[in-house]
Amino acid sequence: MDRPGWRDVLAGLSVAGLLLPEAVAYAGIGNMPPQAGVMALFAGLLSYALLGSSRFAIVSATSSSAAVLLAATGSLAGGSTALRMELAAGLVLLTGLLFLLGASAKVGAVSAFISKPVLRGFAFGLAVIIIVKQLPRFLRVSVPGHDAQAILTGIWAHVAQWHWPSLALGLLTLLALSVFARPGRRWPGALLVMIAGIAAQHHWRLGELGVARVGVIELHLNEPTWPMLVREQWLRLGEMAVAMVLILYAESYGAIRSLAIKHGDEVKPNRDLLALGVANVLSSFVHGMPVGAGYSASVANESSGAQTRWAGLVALMVLVVVAFSLLPLVADIPEPVLGAIVVHAVSHMLNPQVFKPYFIWQRDRLVALLAVAAVLWLGVLDGLLASIGISLFMTLRGLAQARVAVLGRLEGGHDFIDLKLSPMAVPESGMLIVRPEAPLFFGNVESLMVQVRDEVARHPDARTLILSLEESPDLDGSCVEALRDLAMALQQAGVRLMLARLKSRAYIVLQRAALAKVALTVLSIDDAVQLAKRDGQAA
Repeated sequence: MDRPGWRDVLAGLSVAGLLLPEAVAYAGIGNMPPQAGVMALFAGLLSYALLGSSRFAIVSATSSSAAVLLAATGSLAGGSTALRMELAAGLVLLTGLLFLLGASAKVGAVSAFISKPVLRGFAFGLAVIIIVKQLPRFLRVSVPGHDAQAILTGIWAHVAQWHWPSLALGLLTLLALSVFARPGRRWPGALLVMIAGIAAQHHWRLGELGVARVGVIELHLNEPTWPMLVREQWLRLGEMAVAMVLILYAESYGAIRSLAIKHGDEVKPNRDLLALGVANVLSSFVHGMPVGAGYSASVANESSGAQTRWAGLVALMVLVVVAFSLLPLVADIPEPVLGAIVVHAVSHMLNPQVFKPYFIWQRDRLVALLAVAAVLWLGVLDGLLASIGISLFMTLRGLAQARVAVLGRLEGGHDFIDLKLSPMAVPESGMLIVRPEAPLFFGNVESLMVQVRDEVARHPDARTLILSLEESPDLDGSCVEALRDLAMALQQAGVRLMLARLKSRAYIVLQRAALAKVALTVLSIDDAVQLAKRDGQAA
């Protein structure tokens, strides 16, 4: 790692002021003690600074992972705080182990498992849920339930008990944060409002007005222990850990890649998988929360002038000093101030403009909107899984409904294009050239072969069928059987079949299949046409 510069020191000091209040706030989102957020912050900063690849990424607890943690542990703990802590440690441990497994298997390139429309829809719905869950802090009301609908219902039912001084303080804090966050300013807004809140708590005695404070944060290093859970609980957590890994890696990779592209840096996804795995395993051992490279913190680090990963280590050293010497002051942060920090931190996700391109392009609109609805209706964890399922279903549906294009020679040259795309394309005499517009697989091969046979029936003068499989890098068993049946039907009709532009894996499997009277070639379509003409003349 490169030597630290003065810009790294300044960036570390600046980002430290953002990370501590956010760590405490995200612990609240996950219904965890503040210590869990702080210890996760230590584990994330240390692990990624030593093992990660991005010079800007800041690994800590994130709002999305905290919300998934709450949904996962809340459904299994049954109101037991001790069990919830054990479940949280188990979930974070499994998340880290899955990251390490991915790093060892070198699956870092599989980074787009969650499509961007799904991720943006999930983030929008998640932001709504998180903001709703902060409303009791602004109004100082106690409401039953954890889902957004129950919270809103409870707040409305207790309208007579709303605490107006707390609401005024929360709104004033939001106003201050928005001023600090104006373009061109690099003020650590979260740190400044936190200091102002502590000062107001002491000077104006906000407690006497009924404004609640965060309370004592007990920060101590526990002996690393293995979570004491039964087999059924481990199995259930394993299912939830998959969702946690997906959302953490999607969020982390998005932040890391966008900053790398901006500065021309190299992205090393497998190395980042390793760093995230070690960070989460370490966080589990110190009873922390799941961690990932949050977009807001990473962008704040980059905009503060960070040059190397030393910025994260500087932030870690500052936070260690603060945590072990100034925590009594942190305990005096007013609850509405902390709620405002959380709301402001996730407000960038509550931007309807992110969906505008999908409506202009007329692509993935339904997927993005269904992702929002799924999160709001089903909750964070089930909503994420449902959103992924919807995305995969729409993808498979598109592949299953693929069409076959009939190709013609363009202006007497060597290029062949879809006859429907250009009036300049001319079909080859005595030949039919078709190309499936999607990779062949078991879900679409039968319908595509039916389309091919229909085209053959519409071209009775064609004595040679050239089927271009350039879209299919490999062929499964269903595809081989369908091609064998097509070859047999064409042979009976007196039509010769030639499979062109075969990829290596598809070529090998078709050689093994030994389809009768079928010519296999990796040549271009033009070369295949010339070969078919020579063979026809020789016959």
